[in-house]
Order: sequence, then structure tokens, then C-alpha cells
Amino acid sequence: MTDLLLAIAHHLLVFSLAAILAIELATVRPGLTGAALRRLGIVDMHYGLIAALILIVGFARVYMGVKGPEAYLGNWTFWAKIGAFALVGLLSAPPTIRILLWRKRARAEPGFALGHDEVKAVRPYLVAELAVFALIPVFAAMMARGIGL
Repeated sequence: MTDLLLAIAHHLLVFSLAAILAIELATVRPGLTGAALRRLGIVDMHYGLIAALILIVGFARVYMGVKGPEAYLGNWTFWAKIGAFALVGLLSAPPTIRILLWRKRARAEPGFALGHDEVKAVRPYLVAELAVFALIPVFAAMMARGIGL
């Protein structure tokens, strides 16, 4: 039963992270102002929280799941999936830093709105995050079929 609950939680968290990435990509656009920037900051905070929970639940699956660590730790597709997840995390840092700076600027300058340059600096990272994120279910499907053992 533990294995099932961990699998369900892991999948729901991963789908939630994908939704948050999509929300961020759709939200970051020129003209975004104070209240919307605050909401974007809250969404981005949840991104980090959910990413941390994915790691916790994922590694709980490795060590507490039915298959056990030997089914994962020697599998290159598992490590490719972890690597893709880590790369997504690294790619998320510049947008997070920018969002924090935008929120700070919006508090200091009530009329502040995102310009094309601010958006242009962040969107490539968000697109890259989604592109690399798409590899994670590919590696998961490979793992599920025993590829990499």
C-alpha cells in the first residue's frame, strides 16, 4: 500500500509541476504589473515547494517502494531522469531571481510593468525548462520497461 500511495503522490506532484511551468510561461508577458507579479511570485514559490516534494517522494519510492533501490540506482535511465530534473532546477534559477527582482521593483515603483526586454530575458529559460522537463516522462517510461538495467 505504501508503494501505491508514494506512486500516486509522485505522479500528482509531477503533473502539478508541469502545470506550474505552463502557468509561468503563459503569465510572463509584457505589461505584467504589481498584483499579477505578486501572484507570479506565489506560483514560483509553489514551484520550488513542489520540486522539493517530488525529490522527497521520489527517493522515498526508491528506498521504500516495492522494487527497492537495486532496481533504480544501477539504472542509467533513472540517473538520466534525475539529471533532467536537476537541469530543470538549474534552468529555473534565473526566472526565479528575475521574478523576485520584479516583485521588489513593483513594490518600490507602483507603476512598474514588465517590458519586452525583461520578458525576453526570462522566456528562453522557461521554454528550455519545459523542453527538458518533457524528457522526464520519457526516461520514466524507459525505466518502467526495464531499459537501462
